[in-house]
Amino acid sequence: MPVKIRLQRKGRKQAPFYHIVIADARAPRDGRFIEKIGTYNPLTVPATIELNNDKAYQWLKNGAQPTDTVRAILRFKGVLYQKHLDGGVKKGAFTAEEAAEKLATWIEAKEGNVEARRTAVGQQKQDKKVAINGIAKVKVKPVVAAPVVEEEVAPAEEVAAEVVAPVVEEVAAPVAEAVATVEETAAPVAEAVAVVEETAAPVVEEAAAVVETAPEVVAAPEPEVTAEVVVEGAPVTEEAAAPATEEEEKTAEA
Repeated sequence: MPVKIRLQRKGRKQAPFYHIVIADARAPRDGRFIEKIGTYNPLTVPATIELNNDKAYQWLKNGAQPTDTVRAILRFKGVLYQKHLDGGVKKGAFTAEEAAEKLATWIEAKEGNVEARRTAVGQQKQDKKVAINGIAKVKVKPVVAAPVVEEEVAPAEEVAAEVVAPVVEEVAAPVAEAVATVEETAAPVAEAVAVVEETAAPVVEEAAAVVETAPEVVAAPEPEVTAEVVVEGAPVTEEAAAPATEEEEKTAEA
């Protein structure tokens, strides 16, 4: 069964993202696969490649055929160079330790070049933003406050207790003394009030008895007021001003 090392497309439209898989050559591109050994993102500069070198080398050694793109990826990650060194070890050109040292040196230099290129590209983007906007925008990550641990809070409570307790005691002592003084002063006053109440009770009872037995006061009759009528200079009472009888009139005429 022919086995290939190839790319399996993922991601949305116009944003490709690939899985590096081991699959049967007769299977569809995005169909079933045997094993996934890495990922490839071509949209970044430089491209982001995650690859399991040991598995890729083992499948390559067992006869799996890479596609052109995957071959470039294997060369970039040092898998093909590792196969070349193993061939030299088998021929006796150098030992396995020397081969491993050469491979490590090569990978370190390659990663250094990739990192330098990534830094250069980032600096170019930053310079371009400065040229357009005039000010470089720096993303500031929010600072998350560390959670308060109970062990850190306990000493603070102890310190607060040590500071507050003496102050409370100093303030409470004069207050307690003042309350005691008020209680001592109020006791004689209460006793005096009780004595006054006991002394005044008989007097009040005697006064109430005198009021009940006192004779009722009879109001004197008001004097009668008579109206005087003046007739020819002589005072005449209302009785004199009464109409005369017939006999009196006859006597007056005679």
